[in-house]
Amino acid sequence: MASIMGNKTADLEREGDIAADYLEELLDIADLDGDIDMDVEGGRAMVAIVGGDLSSLVGEDGEVLEALQELTRLAVTRETGDRSRLMLDIAGHRAARRATLTDLGTEAANKAKRTGEAVRLEPMSAFERKVVHDAVANAGLISESEGQDPQRFVVVLPPEGSDDEPAAVAGEQTVVTDVEPEQAAAGDVEA
Repeated sequence: MASIMGNKTADLEREGDIAADYLEELLDIADLDGDIDMDVEGGRAMVAIVGGDLSSLVGEDGEVLEALQELTRLAVTRETGDRSRLMLDIAGHRAARRATLTDLGTEAANKAKRTGEAVRLEPMSAFERKVVHDAVANAGLISESEGQDPQRFVVVLPPEGSDDEPAAVAGEQTVVTDVEPEQAAAGDVEA
């Protein structure tokens, strides 16, 4: 079993190396300064570009970051033949966004507990919804996603016994309904 885990880590480190090479070339082409940091966390390669003025690589609300992540995943897939689930962060944008969303999820859970009513949040990306779902679960409540992309949003359900939504079963896990069946079967849920 240890060798299987070692192989998985080595594969993820290779993904990180391929992604770093791809991103270094991109930085050279764009004539931007930045350093590449790599790590393996939560069963996926984590790659970060830090330093310099990298705001043009983040874009408004992280749209450029999301596109670069997808391009980097495609470059890794082309090299390895396997689908990549690596996460890319640029200038700490994703880390800061995760902290903000965790606070938002906790505040929404507290409001649902206090008022006994469901709390509906603004539309957000799959990554953002996942962070909010995790924060709500940590607060002891259940959340679900509703709507269609790009207008998909999180609804935080009130605690058991409130009149606004059906009561949840005690100890039940967060319901993440924004996963396509083929993603669930492949175990590919965005973090």
